[in-house]
Amino acid sequence: MKICDFSRSFVTFRRDWAKRPGITQSQPSPYALNNARIQLECRCEVTDLRGGASVEYVLGASCKSERVGVSENIWMDPNADFAPVFSGEEFLLMKSWDRNDKGVMLYPPSLGVQPERQVGRVADAYEGLRIDIRLAGGRALGTPEEIIRATLEDRPLVARTEFGEEEGYRVVLDYPVKTMNANERDGVYQTDTGPVILPDLSRPYDTFIERFRLAFSAFNAPDWAEFIVQAPTPIAEGVSVNHYSQTRRLRTRNTMIEVL
Repeated sequence: MKICDFSRSFVTFRRDWAKRPGITQSQPSPYALNNARIQLECRCEVTDLRGGASVEYVLGASCKSERVGVSENIWMDPNADFAPVFSGEEFLLMKSWDRNDKGVMLYPPSLGVQPERQVGRVADAYEGLRIDIRLAGGRALGTPEEIIRATLEDRPLVARTEFGEEEGYRVVLDYPVKTMNANERDGVYQTDTGPVILPDLSRPYDTFIERFRLAFSAFNAPDWAEFIVQAPTPIAEGVSVNHYSQTRRLRTRNTMIEVL
C-alpha cells in the first residue's frame, strides 16, 4: 500500500502583494513577495456518500505570527498561534491569541477585526497554492504485537482513522503517530498524537471546511477512537481561550501503518 510520508509532505502558499491585496494579515509585510512552506500534520479525505464527490484537506503545522525578513522584532505583538487548513480551493486559518475576542485588526484596518477562524477562497487570498503529498510504501500492522514491536524498534508509523458513514460521509484521516505508548508484557498500545483536523458532522455549515477543529487522537483498539478537541474554553467571567477541552468518542476503523 501507499501512505503519506509526512516528513516530506508540505503545503506552500504564495503571496504577492504587488499583484493581490492581502486579506488575512495583521500587519503590512516588509516585502511584497513570500512563499510559506509548511509541513503537513494531517491529511483528510472526505467523500459525500450521497453525491460521490471527494475533497482532500490538509492541516499545516502550527507556527507563530511573524514579520518575514526583518532585522529585529520578528514576532508580532500581540502574537498568535497559527494553524492553516487548505483544500485546493478553500482555506481555514485558525489563530489563537492569549484570549479570544482579542480585537486584533486585519491590515488594512478597513477589513475589520481578524477572526479566530477565517474562512475563504484560496483565489481571493493567495497568488498560488501547492499541496505536495509525497507517498511512500506502507504495511498495515495487523496485531497489537506487531504494533508494539514496530514502536519499540523506532519504525515510523502513520495512523489511518475512518468514520462518518452514519452521517452520510466517508472521512479518512491519515496522520503521523508522534507519541505512542507500548506495553509488550500485556500487549497494550495506545496512541496520543496530533493535532489532526476533526470535522463536526452533527449539524450543517455553509461550507464543509468550517466543520474542522483541531484535535488530538487516542485509540488502543481498531474500532473506536477518542478525540480531545480544541474549543473556546471559559477561564473567567467573559474571558475564554482556545484549549483542548472537549472530548468525543467515535466508532471508527483504525489502521496502524508502518512507513517503509
